[in-house]
Amino acid sequence: MIPFSPPRIDEKIIAEVVDALRSGWITTGPKTKLFERNLKDYTGAKAVVCLNSGTAAMELMLSWFGVGPGDEVIIPSYTYTATANAVVHTGATPVMCDVHDSDFNIDVARIEALITERTKVIIPVDIAGLPCDYDAIHDIIRKRRIKSLYSPHTENQELLGRIMIMADGAHSIGAKYKGKNSGTLADATAFSFHAVKNLTTAEGGALIINLPDRFDPGKLYQNLNIRALHGQTKDAFAKVKKGGWRYDVVEAGYKYNMTDILASIGLVELDRYDDDTLVRRREIFEQYHEKLKKYDWARVPIYEDENRQSNYHLYLLRIKDCSENERNRIIYEITERGVSVNVHYQPLPMLSFYKYRGYKMSEFPVAFANYQGEITLPVYYDLTDEQVDIVVEVVADSVQKVLKK
Repeated sequence: MIPFSPPRIDEKIIAEVVDALRSGWITTGPKTKLFERNLKDYTGAKAVVCLNSGTAAMELMLSWFGVGPGDEVIIPSYTYTATANAVVHTGATPVMCDVHDSDFNIDVARIEALITERTKVIIPVDIAGLPCDYDAIHDIIRKRRIKSLYSPHTENQELLGRIMIMADGAHSIGAKYKGKNSGTLADATAFSFHAVKNLTTAEGGALIINLPDRFDPGKLYQNLNIRALHGQTKDAFAKVKKGGWRYDVVEAGYKYNMTDILASIGLVELDRYDDDTLVRRREIFEQYHEKLKKYDWARVPIYEDENRQSNYHLYLLRIKDCSENERNRIIYEITERGVSVNVHYQPLPMLSFYKYRGYKMSEFPVAFANYQGEITLPVYYDLTDEQVDIVVEVVADSVQKVLKK
């Protein structure tokens, strides 16, 4: 079997985790704080809060901004359910937008028509690690007509003075847009460090803050940490200091904190990310690209252009003129040959929870067209060149068997 995306677990990772265990400090502590500082330096952001998932990062930021019942948040119809679930958890309404045919990302040209006086946030998603067109989204929210629709009802919404852009960057740490790092392209960005991500902490995530200067990053960091730990004014690391046992609870917060065991993995992963992890992932992408582009049935993904550089997270191959049923049969044949592949993603209106809330797949034709022929190929650090050859051979044979191409 060639697996889909196993994590990279080597002696460096093991040694760092063992160091955390032997330190006696396994919850939020010095390694988590160091990981936050390193992520801040890496992205160039104003503040970073490490959390237990990328979903927690989105929910924390929406909560801080005061998004709630009666509000609307614009999201792409083509994304993992976490993007929409985070909005639903606030009581707000996800407003779905169709996506581009070219790159799976939100179709910016369709966003403006979806904005109403209820719109508080836009969540673009960097599918597969390729950034959205952030300048175009910023241009929309700065339009006089759009700003005149904006109706703030919290202090933070009033201070920002416009719709907030919160990027779902679950896929895109290390990606660049016009030379700028993912994490600095929106007011806030949610990273995911789940086991299948380029940079993993097993489970985990981070909220990357890049709000305008009128928001004090130090105070915001402190406030978000309190909100992420039950509204408690001190975490366990702070309470062990002399006389530090006493704390207060200033709001009904959440339980979103990252642990030092998780952060220890992230410290190693981040240290070798650009010079090692991304180098190998790019090599794999380029091999797939060169080997697959010779087939008439293959539509290879965009992973860089004049403005954008992906982080090579997911290789989203599309089979031309392929129905959903045919794609499913191709995947069955591939799996029978010992190669694990996946589909990213089932568009949200196809999922029962959202379908029964009134979202119709027919209203998002591009999202469905992208989905029905999509097959995600294995990409991970330890995938060998020989295994890449096998994957391509198996995929080509399976397409030939099903489509007779």
